Amino acid sequence: MKATLNRLFEHETLSREEAREMLLSISRGAHNHIQIAAFVTVFNMRPVSLSELQGFRDAMLELCVPLDLEGRETMDIVGTGGDGKNTFNVSTLSAVVLAGAGYLVTKHGSYGVSSSVGSSDVLLSLGYEFTNDQDTLRRQLDDAGICFLHAPLFHPAMKEVVPVRKQLGMKTFFNMLGPLVNPVQPQDQLFGTFSLELSRMYQYIMQQSGRRFAIVYALDGYDEISLTGAFKWRTPDQEKLLEPEDIGRPKLTQADLHGGDTAEEAATIFRNVLNNEGTPAQFAVVTANAGMAIHSMKPEQSIEDCLAEAEESLRSGRAKAALEKLLK
Repeated sequence: MKATLNRLFEHETLSREEAREMLLSISRGAHNHIQIAAFVTVFNMRPVSLSELQGFRDAMLELCVPLDLEGRETMDIVGTGGDGKNTFNVSTLSAVVLAGAGYLVTKHGSYGVSSSVGSSDVLLSLGYEFTNDQDTLRRQLDDAGICFLHAPLFHPAMKEVVPVRKQLGMKTFFNMLGPLVNPVQPQDQLFGTFSLELSRMYQYIMQQSGRRFAIVYALDGYDEISLTGAFKWRTPDQEKLLEPEDIGRPKLTQADLHGGDTAEEAATIFRNVLNNEGTPAQFAVVTANAGMAIHSMKPEQSIEDCLAEAEESLRSGRAKAALEKLLK
């Protein structure tokens, strides 16, 4: 580790294989927490390179607990976190709305590190029990249309990193990795990224995968379609800049998206939205993200029709029913 750190402090970058080997050695407990903290912090002082991100991803996928869906094709909608905006759980709510609209969702997530409440925090507060039991997860998919892959259960090799990330309390390259290392590697994914450069790297990595995807980055820094301004939309074959009005949505403010400071507050917002008792802004942003996720799967269908599917899932109560089935 010392030699690697010295190289990194001299502004050198790691090759894809070197990055993979370093994460594998961390997983084996070969380095202490101070060394891990130093290593992780380097990439907050300069951008992670494409080769490093690919190597870290290779190691994470190599080490993860696999999940066999027996041919089921699924979707994930997930943000990197790390945008520092402390929004409510937009991607997790959008995932439930997708399930209510009839799509199978394998949502991958974890506890909040750089934000107050992550997807795991809010689901735990709602009463969901984490599991990596394959039969249970497949049954949840069939009954509720959604299952949740709690990252620590599927990436146990990264247990050495968990306390370090918690104590640092800031975004790290693990935020960048999270959406890319869903153990299922679903057929379709909508990614939210906290920087324009990261959205470009995601596009390159996902183009190599041969799977369908879309990547969003709000130009004012959100890792989701925030409706607070313009957002970049990338797919395997196109890239465009969209404004909220381009998808029939009002422009929102940061205050409209506040997520509360505790898991209990976040869970209250979550239930309010699914009960159609949320604010118009919450309804607008959740259906925008779920609708654009549908559009990424069905690009031949108009954005207007895709958003209408998401709205119907929420208004009809089917999204709420999907969550209730999941919690059972």
